[in-house]
Amino acid sequence: MTIVLRFPQRHILKAIKLSVTKDEYSTGDVSQFSALATALAATIGTGNIVGVATAVSLGGPGAVLWTWLTGVFGISTKYAEGLLAVKYRVRTKDGTMAGGPMYALEYGMKAKWLGILFAIFTSIAAFGIGCMVQANSISTLVQSSFNVSVHITGLIIAALTAVVIIGGIKSIASVCDKLVPFMAGFYILGCIIILTMTASTLPATVALIFKSAFTGHAAVGGFAGSTIMMAMRYGVARGLFSNESGLGSAPIVAAAAKTRNSVRQAMVSSTGTFWDTVIICAMTGLVLVNTGVWQQGLKGAELSREAFATIPVVGPLVLTVGLLTFVFSTILGWSYYGEKATEYLFGKASNMPYRIAWVIAVYIGSVFPLDLVWNMADLMNGMMALPNLISILGLSGVIVAETRKYLWEDNLDAVDEAEIPMIDR
Repeated sequence: MTIVLRFPQRHILKAIKLSVTKDEYSTGDVSQFSALATALAATIGTGNIVGVATAVSLGGPGAVLWTWLTGVFGISTKYAEGLLAVKYRVRTKDGTMAGGPMYALEYGMKAKWLGILFAIFTSIAAFGIGCMVQANSISTLVQSSFNVSVHITGLIIAALTAVVIIGGIKSIASVCDKLVPFMAGFYILGCIIILTMTASTLPATVALIFKSAFTGHAAVGGFAGSTIMMAMRYGVARGLFSNESGLGSAPIVAAAAKTRNSVRQAMVSSTGTFWDTVIICAMTGLVLVNTGVWQQGLKGAELSREAFATIPVVGPLVLTVGLLTFVFSTILGWSYYGEKATEYLFGKASNMPYRIAWVIAVYIGSVFPLDLVWNMADLMNGMMALPNLISILGLSGVIVAETRKYLWEDNLDAVDEAEIPMIDR
């Protein structure tokens, strides 16, 4: 997609400007920024901190570069799936928008059975990776940091979640509008402060990351050593886990955006991967490698905790606030993804029961160990990607044609006159 779309990454500054511009003559449920904020809420989560730490602990410092490159190329994937979400979105009988890979597969590729499979995988994956494991991350962090019972934390998170999601996408988007800029800004600023405090070793750290990405890294300290393949494998895997490019989740909320044509929202959607991986994951990776604790043989969350703890006061505060806000926002964003997938399968009548089940799952996830849920969620995430990638490849001609019409011919302000279909769901 990067090649056939003539490197859409070069338009990232224009896309960022569009993301904070209100689109007046447009149709949709929420603003472009609200749609982006909700997608970022779901995307920015444990993968940005614990996921990057896992990549470093298993693949060495070079994994940071591969994670970053996954984000750079993932901008094109996120652009493509965002474009299809708007191109093939529909209006439901209550007047709200619905879209995403299931509709692109049904109306674009005439393969409804693939749309049904995608919706099934998404509704299951949402309860796992988007709900229970996120709630578990919060409750265990609060218990280890402040000695608060997981039951108390679970009840509080469930209550806060209920207050937000019962009102649907407009309520979720309203909260994400305020939460996402704060949490991302706080974390990025915190990482910049930490890197400034250790600036003397930063050039050597950057050199180490680039060298290890293409040569592997020998065993040192408690680190077991890694090959180029390991650095690439874990860097790419954790990068995709974090930014969700190609997974098909973010297009579901992109379809609700008020936008005058598909390409404008596609560009806005692409900035999600830029912020999530090119900026935030890169910041985390630099902090983890620059502190040197990756050589101690620590894994995942332990590595994150130890690395940020090397900077007194600021480090642990950045990590704690970052994880708490990242994880809670993910619970909100994924609730909408799962709800729309279930709505595709069973209609509007399933919305409220789904929201109630989601709140209950938040509490359950907070108090029970979740190894099985993690494994099932990873499997369902992979299964989600398959039909979504089929739609991107199968409809690549549509993606190129729309891009030519609005972006290459400098026609971004044009209003798409095509009527949005009404469905009886």
